[in-house]
Amino acid sequence: MTYYKFKDKDILNNRVKSFPSIKFNIYNGNVFYNNHNKISGSFTDSIGNTQPGHISLYELNIDRLSGSNNLIYPFVTKDGSLTSFKTITTTSFNSDYMFGDTVSGSYPLSASISNDFYLSNRGTQANRKINALKNTLSNYLVLSPQYAYTSNLSNRIWDKSTQTLRMIDIPSIFYGSSIKKGSVSLKYYMTGTLMGELRDNRQNGELRQVVSSSNADSGSVAGVVLYNQGILLLTGSWDLDGLEAQLPDPSTDGSTTLRKPRWYDFGITDVSGGAVSNITGSSFEMLLSGTNYVPTMTMFASAPKGEINYSNNPTSLEYNSDINCLVNYSGSNQFVESSDLRIKNISSASYSAPSASFEKTVYINSVGIYDENKNLIAVAKMAKPIRKRNSDDLTFKLKLDF
Repeated sequence: MTYYKFKDKDILNNRVKSFPSIKFNIYNGNVFYNNHNKISGSFTDSIGNTQPGHISLYELNIDRLSGSNNLIYPFVTKDGSLTSFKTITTTSFNSDYMFGDTVSGSYPLSASISNDFYLSNRGTQANRKINALKNTLSNYLVLSPQYAYTSNLSNRIWDKSTQTLRMIDIPSIFYGSSIKKGSVSLKYYMTGTLMGELRDNRQNGELRQVVSSSNADSGSVAGVVLYNQGILLLTGSWDLDGLEAQLPDPSTDGSTTLRKPRWYDFGITDVSGGAVSNITGSSFEMLLSGTNYVPTMTMFASAPKGEINYSNNPTSLEYNSDINCLVNYSGSNQFVESSDLRIKNISSASYSAPSASFEKTVYINSVGIYDENKNLIAVAKMAKPIRKRNSDDLTFKLKLDF
């Protein structure tokens, strides 16, 4: 077997930028991701062991059930490295486990969108997430003053620490590196009728109303998008037309009041003090695109002219009635191949007779990639074998995505 080393210009490293589309539907307290419904398995009512609207990391424990075909789980052994899981507290690790004990976790690990509603009179404890975004919001001020944590302008007065708002958090497993600017769309439906739609402005990140069935004009700002963090902050406080429902009262500690929905009610999946079914006929749709970077390696494998023209395939030898021509002699100290073996001539002539002159010809059906220690690490298969003659100089373009 002949090995060839890639030259500097034979390997190109690049990355592909893609924008996968993402769709979330929220209805009656349930979240649906890209219209995927729950699929029943042979052992569980959800083959992925997750609820609709969730992504299972690595898709482990597919159609497994504890007690039947038991769930797999991660584990480490407590030793001098003190390695443990994030869910195990330091106190528990020190007191509940001896050296040599097995510390276990659980699969599957899954993620879905979450949203938190913050009332105007929330306490310090409930305000920790919003306070943690103060510096992040300041970084986005170059896009729009709507990102200001506090504003004292005459037509824009607010303080995020006390402002009534909803935070929708999208895990990065859905969108990749960041949310694509200009791709966010939020639609609020009431009994199947579109009450309003918000879209982000790719220049300044503001969520503006583009379809209006409310007391606000089209173009009113109802929130902002934190693209790199996957967070939407909704502050729109005007009434949308439609049926009244039992919704959180911004002026209370979480009790509900009968009122018309507002933009900061978007995506609500539960109502403190009332059942989720009280959100009369409301459904929500969120559309966006992620930004993924896929590392790509392109390799050019060459089959030079005059080389790689021999095959180890035994069928490449010409059949001979003299069986002795195909016999290999071996003993305890030697192996001798017959010197009369002939390679079959597969070159074709224009006519059936006479036959064409002999020319070394092989058909390449795969290319192996080896590491520096000559360990096979990848194999590229051809859709169909490629003919290689002595006069041919071939280059195979191989592409590997990570």
